[in-house]
Amino acid sequence: MGIYILRRLVSAVAVMAMVGIFIFLLLRLAPGDPADIIAGPRATPQMVASIRERLGLSEPLPVQFVHWARDILGSDFGVSIFTGRPVLELISQRLEPTLSLSILTMILSGSVGVSFGILAAWRTGGLVDRLLAAFSALGYSVPVFVIGYFLIYFFAIRIHWLPVQGYVPIDGGLELWFVHLILPTVALSLGYIAFIARVTRASMLDVLSEDYMRTAAAKGASSYAMLFHHALRNAGVPILTVIGISFAYLIGGVVLTETVFNIPGIGRLVVDAINNRDYPVIQSLLILTSGLYVLINLTVDLAYTLIDPRIRY
Repeated sequence: MGIYILRRLVSAVAVMAMVGIFIFLLLRLAPGDPADIIAGPRATPQMVASIRERLGLSEPLPVQFVHWARDILGSDFGVSIFTGRPVLELISQRLEPTLSLSILTMILSGSVGVSFGILAAWRTGGLVDRLLAAFSALGYSVPVFVIGYFLIYFFAIRIHWLPVQGYVPIDGGLELWFVHLILPTVALSLGYIAFIARVTRASMLDVLSEDYMRTAAAKGASSYAMLFHHALRNAGVPILTVIGISFAYLIGGVVLTETVFNIPGIGRLVVDAINNRDYPVIQSLLILTSGLYVLINLTVDLAYTLIDPRIRY
């Protein structure tokens, strides 16, 4: 067990090191120069060179990387080139909307997707199974922004049940916070529900066809015991994997949903930073998102040992 955890931790550190190098080189070698954008179209070469010197962009790439990595390890993510404010301050102001949307989406996607998949596997070929097939095709094929605009038109404009756009912080009232997140959460969840449900169904069908499941049925085990005590736990590893992957993708994939519903989250900050070639903000967002992705996968790997004791050895 200890060796398993140690190996996962070492691999997570190695992945983050490679991600850091890739992010640094990707931005530095991409076309465009933030000094040119800051200086403006009428700037002289001397003005651009002065700005590059001030930003540290005139130093060799290895020196720039060493300085950047040292600051990151010391929790110093720098200052935005364009706003002059600390990067962590900018990110912290946008973090609550994105995390709120992501967590609610994952709760809805996981609970509905797993339940739907279990029912479809238990009654394979039945009405629920056919509905899942149709719903999966819809969830995979219809873009999030189309679903979002449809939900806005019907629930906000036609019947006036929910607000059209915007976000209310939690400290502004729990009810208002929740009401403003209903539509974006549903819009973002449909594709993940379809994905999780299909994987759950396939995993459950594999387990339900095993000999020990027929033995349990022959011994008079109840449907609840067969589904949740025997089948679900043995099918849990691929289900947990896909939920973890979905949550990791979700953290970096809320940009479009935040744009449609006018939510001031991390996604909007990413778009603004890319347009302005704001190196410190882009690098910090990418490294923090990558770190969260690695952390989620590490947590999923460690959670395997709770589902399948064989993995501990």
